[in-house]
Formats: sequence, structure tokens, C-alpha cells
Amino acid sequence: MPKIKSHRGAAKRFKKTATEKFKARHAFHSHLLGKKTSRRKRRLRKAIIIESSDFRKLRRLLPY
Repeated sequence: MPKIKSHRGAAKRFKKTATEKFKARHAFHSHLLGKKTSRRKRRLRKAIIIESSDFRKLRRLLPY
């Protein structure tokens, strides 16, 4: 049986945590930052934990 390949696009965007959850970067923090408030930009820096409803999809894309 061959090994299952990871989805390379997903692998670049999501990382698996020690407790089998997935973390990702916030959206809307790459450009057009002049109109966004400092508070909003500061909060966008932090990583987010992906909702549990999407775990099943991500586990299939990133098996390892």
C-alpha cells in the first residue's frame, strides 16, 4: 500500500498542534493595511485554531 500524500497547498497554510488541532494565520493581514486600525492589525498577527467542524476535511488533506 503506498503512502498517502499530503495536500501541499494545505501543508503550507495549516500546522498540526500537539493535541491534533490545526492552527492557521488570519486572513486580511497581507496588504491594504493603512485603512485598518492598529488594534485590528495586532489581533490579526496571532494564529487561529481551526473550528472543529473543519477538522475532518483537514485530517484528510494532512494525514501526517
